[in-house]
Amino acid sequence: MWLDETNLLWVNPSPNMRSLTEATLYPGIGLLETTNVSVGRGTDTPFEVVGAPWIDGQQLASYLNNRRIVGVRFVPLRFTPRSSVYKDEECGGVNIIITDRARFRPVFNGLEIAVALRELYPAQWKVDNYIRLLVNADSLERLKRGESAGDIQRSWAAQLEDFQGKRARVLIYK
Repeated sequence: MWLDETNLLWVNPSPNMRSLTEATLYPGIGLLETTNVSVGRGTDTPFEVVGAPWIDGQQLASYLNNRRIVGVRFVPLRFTPRSSVYKDEECGGVNIIITDRARFRPVFNGLEIAVALRELYPAQWKVDNYIRLLVNADSLERLKRGESAGDIQRSWAAQLEDFQGKRARVLIYK
């Protein structure tokens, strides 16, 4: 169940995670925050926006929307973070709108954005800093070679299957 289906009160798990939408986006968008993009910290909608002074929001939104990523749309915007990366600098970027949370895949969405940044802004985006939270050298190399988010995700299949087998042995509830 989603929290809003439980009739329970939302409690911020972090000062910058103030809504269920932000918590849903965080696993993919949070991976970008050690690079030179703003993930919306210092705005009213952290993790719902991604941008930088060197990003053309219309170009990025168009690229991502043309990818037809399931469960999400991208709206171009300009924003100025009041803290964190690009504090007090106007940024171009996108507002990330979840349209079908049952089908939305946050990490895949984050990978799609990373692929877009690499494709559209190879000279500006500091791709090597992505490793700090991605912590997967093979995935970073695939991204740098221009592989698609789908190809990168599929490269995880064997390791994921191995993990799920180990995890199944210790699950209390199935």
